[in-house]
Amino acid sequence: MNVLVTGTYGRCGTAIIDHLHDDDRYEFTYYNRSDREEGPYSGYDTVVGDIADYETLRDACEGQDAIIHLAAYPYTDGDWGDIFEPNIIGMYNVLEAAREAEVESIIFGSTNHVMGMYELENAPEIYERDHDLVIDHTDPVRPDSYYGASKSFGEDLGRYYVEGGEYPKQFYAIRICSVRMPEYDHPYGDAEIHVAEGEFERGSDEYEEQVARMKATWQSRRDFAHQIDCCLQDDSVAFDVFSGVSDNRRRWYDLEHARARIGYDPQDDGEEWDAPPE
Repeated sequence: MNVLVTGTYGRCGTAIIDHLHDDDRYEFTYYNRSDREEGPYSGYDTVVGDIADYETLRDACEGQDAIIHLAAYPYTDGDWGDIFEPNIIGMYNVLEAAREAEVESIIFGSTNHVMGMYELENAPEIYERDHDLVIDHTDPVRPDSYYGASKSFGEDLGRYYVEGGEYPKQFYAIRICSVRMPEYDHPYGDAEIHVAEGEFERGSDEYEEQVARMKATWQSRRDFAHQIDCCLQDDSVAFDVFSGVSDNRRRWYDLEHARARIGYDPQDDGEEWDAPPE
């Protein structure tokens, strides 16, 4: 299967490289705004282009069976000017290029921030194990930012293309929670980043709250790559939305839908960690 990955060298794209690049079932084409000339992800053949550059993107889509669309402005503090070109125009370009190139399947890196107002209303109590809120794909969308709203738009536009045209024929939206780079791929990752940046101390109330949140929202890199693999191997879904999270005991995002529809079987649970790795 020929697969194009946009936004390759971010947190999620590099997880695909780490866990699926050597899988003989796939031939990946990596699409990114820049190449990597050094570091752990250098040396991979890369189509250099912006997703706002339609012609370059359209050429890269030729001959592809699937597109994993991860390229985006990814921050909740961004304004409309930040997200419009990468998240709105870029989403349209990917779907239109897929339509013209007759690409069968799109896997869209959506976000938990599509549902972020549920967290804002219930934090920090929602981070504790005895909190009883569970959000699934049937609950009303409640974005917490322009970023979350742009991803909700991407889900809707994907549905329109699948239901209103010939291609793409399948669209999978994964509402990714908390995937991190390898050094911080654990439920203490965000708290340790803040410590490294001098924002607060290990063991402080702020630190413990970050750990509690990540124990709920963490999606390990191997679980994320496995969920992508489940979507690539599926032939039953036309359009659907799935939570992107590991099997965390204190999570508030539903996993039963992804288990039943695409066979997602996450292996990790943030509760199994009681300290950061040494």
